[in-house]
Amino acid sequence: MAGIPYRFERTADAAGLHQRYRELSPGQETDDEVAVAGRVMLVRRQGRIAFATLHDSSGQVQLFARQQVTGDFEAFTRLSLGDWVGAGGRVVKTNKGELSVLVERWELLAEARRSFGDKWKGVTDVETRFRQREVDLWANEGSRQVLETRSRLVSLLRHRLEELGFVEVETPLLHVIPGGATAKPFVTHHNALDMDLYLRIAPELFLKRLVVGGFDKVFEIGRVFRNEGLSPRHNPEFTMLELYQAYADYTDFLTLVEELVSGLALELRGTTVLSYGGRRLDLTPPWRRETMARLVTEATGKPASVHTPVDELRQRLAAAGGQVHEQWGPGKLLLELYEKTTEPDLWGPVFVTDFPAEVSPLARRHRADAELAERFEPIVAGRELGNAFSELVDPDDQRRRFEEQAAARVAGDEEAMAVDEDYLRALEYGLPPTAGLGIGIDRLVMLLTDSANIRDVIAFPTLRPERLTD
Repeated sequence: MAGIPYRFERTADAAGLHQRYRELSPGQETDDEVAVAGRVMLVRRQGRIAFATLHDSSGQVQLFARQQVTGDFEAFTRLSLGDWVGAGGRVVKTNKGELSVLVERWELLAEARRSFGDKWKGVTDVETRFRQREVDLWANEGSRQVLETRSRLVSLLRHRLEELGFVEVETPLLHVIPGGATAKPFVTHHNALDMDLYLRIAPELFLKRLVVGGFDKVFEIGRVFRNEGLSPRHNPEFTMLELYQAYADYTDFLTLVEELVSGLALELRGTTVLSYGGRRLDLTPPWRRETMARLVTEATGKPASVHTPVDELRQRLAAAGGQVHEQWGPGKLLLELYEKTTEPDLWGPVFVTDFPAEVSPLARRHRADAELAERFEPIVAGRELGNAFSELVDPDDQRRRFEEQAAARVAGDEEAMAVDEDYLRALEYGLPPTAGLGIGIDRLVMLLTDSANIRDVIAFPTLRPERLTD
């Protein structure tokens, strides 16, 4: 683009100027020369002077142009909304008390050929906001704040886990066998090896192999992919924190989750008592702990557990409006009944503990009841925030569970797992008692930014392709 410089030497940002010159009096001028850069958000001319509001990533500052001082003054007054500009001059405060840069020289750094809307009142069209996030971020200050909060949240999580002795690792995104969670995978093809590969649905099995290899505490923050529908809570690619700790069980992570989430609330919101969706939400530890069976019993008014007769569970699920499949056992039926009748009304926070073993193929069986697993989910504001369990360490039991999953897959369950021989071989080397935890980063950001839709907290959410006409 002719006339556009290759770089611009900026010496100050908006926030820094406001901090440094906060004591400047109205009408006072300094001899301090600065160079600023950003988008022009508003231009207004008043005879031989003109004002422009310049936004950068830290905030905004006023550009003050005078015909007798500012080079190419007429061109400055014709700047368009959204143009990128670099400007240099002295720091002053106008008679009305507006901190400004008295522009002596300026350069057009990029031309905004598309309109950002009328007077930057914000972009309200949902399609525009998510398809053209670059426009949304400039037009809606709240969108930028959410993504900045997300960045800080991930940084704080990483720092806290490192303080606790966890080592951050990276595991493969391309898997030979889909595993680590029950979900339908995305399939791709590797040309050189002429083989199908699967985008990971969870890093779990690789992380536990690292524990077998001698890492006592490991974690990973990364993208996972699940070939599922779109909803206010679901995006096909999302970010997970997964961590594993040797010599621990699922009860150790109850306290850890409380500490992590409440600590983030204090750091990011200044309090553990929040408002989410207009409703009070108290994240102060300790959180309630209750078994799934007891919660379903409370919600439905009738006793329910994995030991309830299968026919009764089928009837109750059907009466609640749920779908019933003949191959489901009491564990799966209880889970479906819980999700239909109980989970949406759990404002919480509450730890739902002791899931059926039938729906927990990687979790260790409960030491008091073999039909249950030592597993919990933290439920906050009616939605699952994570998943944790005492890890299954017996390779023989794990093989049986994998084979049950594989049979379900053959029978048509696209979310069921396959038999992972590499992982089974790793277990045969010995996995010590281990606890594992996964937390959905996107849902955690939703919670702490009071966002109702997962698309609000993902920079570029998955959308149906649009037909471009211009």
